[in-house]
Amino acid sequence: MGITQTEIEEVLHMLAETPERITAVAQTLSPTQLQIKPDAEAWSVNEILAHLRACVDVWSKDIDAMLTQDSPTLRYLSPRTYMRKTNYATLEFAPSFQIFCVQREALLKKLHTLTLAEWARDAEIKGRRNTVFSHVRRMARHESGHCDQIESL
Repeated sequence: MGITQTEIEEVLHMLAETPERITAVAQTLSPTQLQIKPDAEAWSVNEILAHLRACVDVWSKDIDAMLTQDSPTLRYLSPRTYMRKTNYATLEFAPSFQIFCVQREALLKKLHTLTLAEWARDAEIKGRRNTVFSHVRRMARHESGHCDQIESL
């Protein structure tokens, strides 16, 4: 079964919504509140943003590989592991969020130009076939869940 233009538009809309949803919450909180963990096990808004940035970094590299290589086998990299190797969680929210928004604009610009055939390009990651579409859909759904988390804080 092929990927439909409607499905593509849905995931692109979800990706475009992420910065808007985060902005809606962040503008109601002080810089200090953005750093506060609701409990010992939960992430602060800033830590969630750091995680989302790590996900974008990791998954965008996979997408780029799918678009530039013929069915590559890619090494799995956990965004959580990658996040621990960055300073994202220690950055102030506003500049970090600005970087996220710039990255999001660039990703959306790239994705909007893809043909249906390019959305179907694939790679093997952790023994499973992933397409550009399935990877982008995963990113969009993952971000939506974290936006729900931020909104519930």
